[in-house]
Amino acid sequence: MKALVVGGAGYIGSVVTRLLMAEGHEAVVLDDCSTGHADSVPAGVELVETDITNVGDVLAGADFDAVLHFAAKSLVGESVVKPSIYWRTNVYGTRVLLDAIADNSVPRLVFSSSAATYGEPDAIPITEDAATRPTNTYGATKLAVDLMITGECAATDLAAVSLRYFNVAGAAFGAGERHGVETHLIPLALDAVAGRRDALTIYGDDWPTPDGTPIRDYVHVADLARAHVLALTAASSGEHLICNLGNGNGFSVREVLATIEQVTGLPVPVTVGPRRAGDPTRLVASAQLAAERLGWTADRTLADMVADAWEFARGADT
Repeated sequence: MKALVVGGAGYIGSVVTRLLMAEGHEAVVLDDCSTGHADSVPAGVELVETDITNVGDVLAGADFDAVLHFAAKSLVGESVVKPSIYWRTNVYGTRVLLDAIADNSVPRLVFSSSAATYGEPDAIPITEDAATRPTNTYGATKLAVDLMITGECAATDLAAVSLRYFNVAGAAFGAGERHGVETHLIPLALDAVAGRRDALTIYGDDWPTPDGTPIRDYVHVADLARAHVLALTAASSGEHLICNLGNGNGFSVREVLATIEQVTGLPVPVTVGPRRAGDPTRLVASAQLAAERLGWTADRTLADMVADAWEFARGADT
């Protein structure tokens, strides 16, 4: 297929682009590089460095078979204090994209959605029919886009898949996390191990879990990328398929830190702070629907994620 990867200079988008190329597809990347990196786009792939609202110019007359959409503002805390940026970029930007897809008869869309659409779950593991009650603007914008896509599929026969990620980690094909503002546990902890930042703060050690720290579901970015390629042919015309992506097992903060110490052979310096308002106790995905509809399962372990992220982080230092 010929695919336009919107946001393909970012962490997940760049890994997916590399996998598309490895499997013989043709890719073009659109990214404004405000948070992504031009050098993350693999050699031989055209980068159109522009805002998502100019996507119509890229799609026009180019006969794309699919769009994979990763472009979004994604910092939860920032979304609460600067909501207008998130509604403008994530929702309005996607509305422009959907119009351009319809105008140019692109038949397939794969959208980077989020577990943040669910908010605080009523039951674990979380299935796709769980109530969607986002607790922050970021999650609300992702849910709004999912709703827009559902309507678009019904109106235009678009075949679309939304993939709701849980916690993504690791590195693949030479690409890894390079966020300007890092908020993810594993790279933060690896930075602390390497002495690039002060001790990692654990936000509360009195949660109702076996070791007192919150539990999250982690999935390797390479497994995640494979789901996107599988999703290109999963949906039927006029259908919007929504699938969770996770490993189905939760790991506490302290379990993640223990794995980091085991893999690196180095201690993780930590301090304990108060709980953060709005943090759920436990978030674990059911990925059964992804197994049934995409033929996908998460193959890599937490130790694999840490080892690959550690290798990437050390390479970035050289």
